[in-house]
Amino acid sequence: MMRVSVIGLWLLVASGLAQAREPVADISDLIKLESKVSEVAKLAMPATVALVSEKTSSSGSGVIVSKDGLILTASHVIQGMEEVDVYFSDGKRWRGKVLGANYSKDIGMVRIESPGPWPFVELGESKPLEAGDWVVAMGNSTGFDPAREAPVRFGRVMSDGPGNYFTTDCTLIGGDSGGPLFDLDGKLVGINSSIGWSWQNNNHAGIDGFREDWDRLLAGEAWGILQMNPMANPETPVLGIGMGERRGIDGILVVKVEPNAPAAASGIRVGDVIRYLDGERVRHGAQFQQLLIKREAGDEVKLGLWRGGKELEVSVELVKREQVYR
Repeated sequence: MMRVSVIGLWLLVASGLAQAREPVADISDLIKLESKVSEVAKLAMPATVALVSEKTSSSGSGVIVSKDGLILTASHVIQGMEEVDVYFSDGKRWRGKVLGANYSKDIGMVRIESPGPWPFVELGESKPLEAGDWVVAMGNSTGFDPAREAPVRFGRVMSDGPGNYFTTDCTLIGGDSGGPLFDLDGKLVGINSSIGWSWQNNNHAGIDGFREDWDRLLAGEAWGILQMNPMANPETPVLGIGMGERRGIDGILVVKVEPNAPAAASGIRVGDVIRYLDGERVRHGAQFQQLLIKREAGDEVKLGLWRGGKELEVSVELVKREQVYR
């Protein structure tokens, strides 16, 4: 396996990205970082697979997470399929049965039909990730190639949200979709979802989203809609209000309250002005949406309101968009 270049790491570290929780101050830190990335790649390579459909002539990536051959991938990789060919880095091929998929989160499952045992990786957590955390991405760039192993990419978390998604600057291209993303302990924290506005600004589905839907995916259920606009995602958390802005009003004016929404149940009224979300000052709708979309359905948020010359606070439990806007 190719070693991760210390020079390449240095160029990345020197490129002015967000500070990591594991800072790199000198060449000895770079060497330690290189060693960690190499260990993650060595651990993950046997479990990183290519998923190829002869029926649709499409291909993507996945990663095995159990000794009996359960594979996690992106839902768009397996959309419309019942079976796929599972290729390992040594060129060996096995048949895989497509299980469930949640298209709203772009997550899906496949199981190798032969019993194994198979090499697998350990699940981590995605919610604790913060901007600047080091991560390692893998996948079959440009599709499966028996002449090489899955390329290893290295980078940092750039931002969290919306919803189950987060972004990194790991370079990804076609074929990487469905491939694994690891923390420096070698634990699976995400699945490559989609390429962003550049090859170095890419979206990943968090592993915690798999945990939440695990039983339904395992049972073979398929649901949700894959949206390019995350605000229109059926699983996006909402209050059920219409927002407006007006000159002279310092905050977000409530111009509509859906009658079946949690906002109505909490007593929010048309004409209220939202000034705070969980203690953080909000001044316009775009800022409010960016904060709200990083929560999840079921979370309770506290809103600081201005009504009739008085300040008050209400608690609202968020629900999925599809529960309000049918």
